[in-house]
Amino acid sequence: MKGMEMLRRSSVFAAEVMEVFDRSPTDKELVSQAKVLCRDYIHSRLHRAGIGWSKPEHGSGTLAEVSSVLLWLGDELEYLRPNVYRNVARQLNITIASESIVSDAFLAVAAEIFSTEDNRKGLQREGVTWGKIVSLYAVAGALAVDCVRHGHPAMVHTIVDCMGEFVRKSLVSWLKRRGGWVRNKSINL
Repeated sequence: MKGMEMLRRSSVFAAEVMEVFDRSPTDKELVSQAKVLCRDYIHSRLHRAGIGWSKPEHGSGTLAEVSSVLLWLGDELEYLRPNVYRNVARQLNITIASESIVSDAFLAVAAEIFSTEDNRKGLQREGVTWGKIVSLYAVAGALAVDCVRHGHPAMVHTIVDCMGEFVRKSLVSWLKRRGGWVRNKSINL
């Protein structure tokens, strides 16, 4: 009888563990992961620009793999369109001394990237795509480089927080439908 009870408990425990693996990520987890990915991305861009920065909180396991893919795709995007992802603050004509200005500018760019209207041609564009997500991270990285170069390193945290806010408000449901960040190690543009 004791063996049967132990077997039953083991199977209940195994079912609970499998449920954790099978469940969709929560909104809070997706936002937290987005911010970790943003810190990784920004750290990479600051390092590439020759600017020392504190060690980021790296994602672990599969999230680290997602970060690597995101960085690789960002490299490709920045290589193809270098003028878009350099001197972002100057292109936006903003001063980066104000947290609210940096925050408002980043969120405005994010809204524009994910807008479904193409004002130049009067056409509809696709809303959320992995390509647009990579582009947003590239903007975050470039804006962070501008901020640190101009003596405002604290703005990096503002940018990371803004990324989290935008993901929470605009991307969480889309990410959930696709299984979240970690189920998408092979992000398709």
